[in-house]
Amino acid sequence: MAAPSLSSRLSEIKPSPTLAMGARIRQMKAEGHDIIALNGGEPDFNTPAAIIQRAKEALDQGLTKYSPTPGLPELREAVAAKFKRENGLSVTPGQTIVTNGAKQAVQNALLAILEPGDEVIVIAPYWPTYPDQIRMAGGVPVTVTARFEEGFRPRLDELRAACTPRTKAIIINSPCNPTGAALDREALKEIASVALSRGLWVISDEIYERLTYGFSPTSIASLGSEIAAQTITISGCSKAYSMTGWRIGYACAPTEIISAMNLIQDQQTSGAVTFAQAAAVAALELPEAEVESMRAEFEARLDLMLGRLQAMPGVEVIRPQGAFYLFPRISSFLSDSLPDDTAFTEHLLDKAKVACIPGSCFAAPGHIRMSYACSREAISTGMDRLEAALRELGA
Repeated sequence: MAAPSLSSRLSEIKPSPTLAMGARIRQMKAEGHDIIALNGGEPDFNTPAAIIQRAKEALDQGLTKYSPTPGLPELREAVAAKFKRENGLSVTPGQTIVTNGAKQAVQNALLAILEPGDEVIVIAPYWPTYPDQIRMAGGVPVTVTARFEEGFRPRLDELRAACTPRTKAIIINSPCNPTGAALDREALKEIASVALSRGLWVISDEIYERLTYGFSPTSIASLGSEIAAQTITISGCSKAYSMTGWRIGYACAPTEIISAMNLIQDQQTSGAVTFAQAAAVAALELPEAEVESMRAEFEARLDLMLGRLQAMPGVEVIRPQGAFYLFPRISSFLSDSLPDDTAFTEHLLDKAKVACIPGSCFAAPGHIRMSYACSREAISTGMDRLEAALRELGA
């Protein structure tokens, strides 16, 4: 008798390269290797004390039962207030949903809007989860490439050309993982014009919105009531408040979309962790100075890493507007022995004990993603090792 088979959809899904690299680094460190980890996708700060205290109080008060699927009422009120205060979006608590991380909000949105075969435009370089989540929802990812030479800003004519009768949505991520590039108001107006003329949904992932450097972010849904009616705005507590392990994301959208996302979440996970939601209320009420202290430290680290990279012959890099990544182009170091960025990052890890992520993981071959979500000491040591390794390779 033949063994039962697994789903064919698994062939469409790739393991997360960033999580895989993290697992390998943990193993190498356990084996005694001195690794400088510049691969991280999470802040290295501890969660602020006021947030932790609110969680402790919630536990002491017995807030350990099931949450309503779309979130605790007090958190949905705080989320709606946040969107109005920081993003210029007038939404009611009923137009919000709390999810198990922002990743679930993206997946819920895709499941809510896609029919089998529908196309979704993603702008490369992109977070590799997007195309896999599109496929999991039965859709087809369509890539539009934003170029290094143009500051990773997509071209309007290429966005329009990518649209077909099957196009259903555009995903934007600003500031972006992996480039740190952010879309200014004019770029967002261009994307909105495409969405409005074609009748497309916009899924706007704004998880890095609080971590910007000399740049004031704009939510695409704030550009007018017409585009707001076609936009699903997603954010969360992971990056701005160093709460990655708490798994609290949230979104706002027209009521019909939020109702659909709630229905889907009902049958997936139900509500997010209840006492973590109480902590998220404290996060959204945190004094600006606490968030600013983390943002300012990230900017200091950015300046340190960027300055070192700019001084290395053969490395091409541009200053990001947000997030905590640099995305240098290292094409000049590729050769027969190191034919691509994956081989390059393997070489850095094996020889220099510096970990970063190959750009190919983000649909941008010839680049590497380097995170400055680590101490200044680690950055300085990592840059010393990188410089020595590049000197040996030559440009």
